[in-house]
Amino acid sequence: MEHCIKPNINIKDTGFGYTMSIIGGKYKMIILYWLGEFGVLRHNALQRLIGKISFKMLSSSLKELEKDGLIIRKVYPQLPPKVEYSLSDKGKSLIPMLFSLCEWGDKNRPHAEDKAS
Repeated sequence: MEHCIKPNINIKDTGFGYTMSIIGGKYKMIILYWLGEFGVLRHNALQRLIGKISFKMLSSSLKELEKDGLIIRKVYPQLPPKVEYSLSDKGKSLIPMLFSLCEWGDKNRPHAEDKAS
């Protein structure tokens, strides 16, 4: 396997660096994961699924993901305003990687019976 980061190369100038710049942060991968699971979600539904995230932090993360082309924000012209979020094709291409992280975590995390020994 060829290495993504060669010696004497700044990590930010690599594919890995680019990927981390758009999905890094505390909540972006979680937002992408939930959109991958449910397809379309509204702001309040995402906030409930994520748990301890402020309205402002979620809004900021969603704006960044939209700016980076990973999610689509659809606004319906009605009162009260209705806004839905879904994955773009670019965002959907990340979902297999996120699901692989889930599988890896399930296989490698300590289980309750492991802690008892």
